[in-house]
Amino acid sequence: MSPAPATGIAPAPSAMRSVWGSPLYRGATVALFLSGLGTSAAAPQITLFLVDELHVSLTTAGLYYLTSITAPVAGYLVGARSDRTGRRLGLFRLCAVAGFLGWCAMALADQVWMPFVISAVVLAFAGGAASQLFAAVHDDLRATASPVADGVVSVVRMALTAGWIVGPVAGSLLATAAGPRAMLAATGLCTLAQILPMGLADARPAPPGAQDAAASPASAGRRVGVRRMLPLLAFTGLYVLVYAGEPIKYGYLTIYMHDDLRLPTAVSGAVIGIQPLIELILMPVAVVVARRTGMMRLMILGAAFGVGANLCFALTGSAAGMFAGQVLMGGVWGVFAGLGIIVAQRLLPEAVATASAVFMSSTAIASALGGLTGSLGVAVLGLPHVFLAPALYGLMATAGIAVMSRSGHAVG
Repeated sequence: MSPAPATGIAPAPSAMRSVWGSPLYRGATVALFLSGLGTSAAAPQITLFLVDELHVSLTTAGLYYLTSITAPVAGYLVGARSDRTGRRLGLFRLCAVAGFLGWCAMALADQVWMPFVISAVVLAFAGGAASQLFAAVHDDLRATASPVADGVVSVVRMALTAGWIVGPVAGSLLATAAGPRAMLAATGLCTLAQILPMGLADARPAPPGAQDAAASPASAGRRVGVRRMLPLLAFTGLYVLVYAGEPIKYGYLTIYMHDDLRLPTAVSGAVIGIQPLIELILMPVAVVVARRTGMMRLMILGAAFGVGANLCFALTGSAAGMFAGQVLMGGVWGVFAGLGIIVAQRLLPEAVATASAVFMSSTAIASALGGLTGSLGVAVLGLPHVFLAPALYGLMATAGIAVMSRSGHAVG
């Protein structure tokens, strides 16, 4: 007689199965891919649009990127409103519509001042859409007490990275074929299309019993004081130091490989393209390793990878050194891209939308810091020694994260 089949034993959950089986997680994944696709398609083309279509100087066009400084303020306002009302997806949809209107207005701009005002006032709020999705996913994971919560967040975050891989190529092809205005309008459509995969879904708030231990149920809906936000702000500041090397790298590494190292275009393209590939491979691995080592400890290693990457760019002077630097940089973002948003939310568990918005909008500050550092560094140090500056920033971040990991603010 054969034994009776076991009953009541569910298959072991996995992050991919959880994402596929949930309309919220699945919709957020597609929406973030569209967000990354649209934003990254426009980012490299903005300067060309300003110079060729509005006939501004290169110096004036470079000032456009300073308009992103308003994004952290807008992100904080959206996040604070979300934490008071709990309307994650309602605010997500409003931010997506704001992005659509902003990019379409940009495509129609015929005065020099218009892109600057549109970016600073309207598009600053568009960036809040992604942070609201992460907050909604966080709430649902808490409500269901998912055992693979970190893996789900990592998978959803990977979609944003995938969009950033495809977007620059798609944007370049579209701008060449149809012009930069058509490309900007397409970015607006991608931003609006984020709403479609979410359908009429609504996020459920985490019940008081499912909140993080650091969050008091009585704090729900209250404004979070600056003192309570200090750990989050410290971590975000360290993340800014890690990220500041990216605009320097994208601004000057290609020029260095072409003008100084005389690398063929195919080789320099492969150097640039290898980082996101390594990043995508390592993001799920980072979640598994972090369960054993702790997230902050793993981030110490990630920040140290950034130091090594920039030293490779500054000191090796060879194609192999450039590849090595980009592989290490893939390690940086394999750790920070997947785990950074999780750490930020755990540092402010009673206001996850605010935490998400503050952390995700900090890239604007990092871009401004990197742009200023690159401009001054090239004038003072020249190429390739300008990369010593982000190596120093990375060293500071490594030390800072090590201090946080030993303090009472370390997260699992």
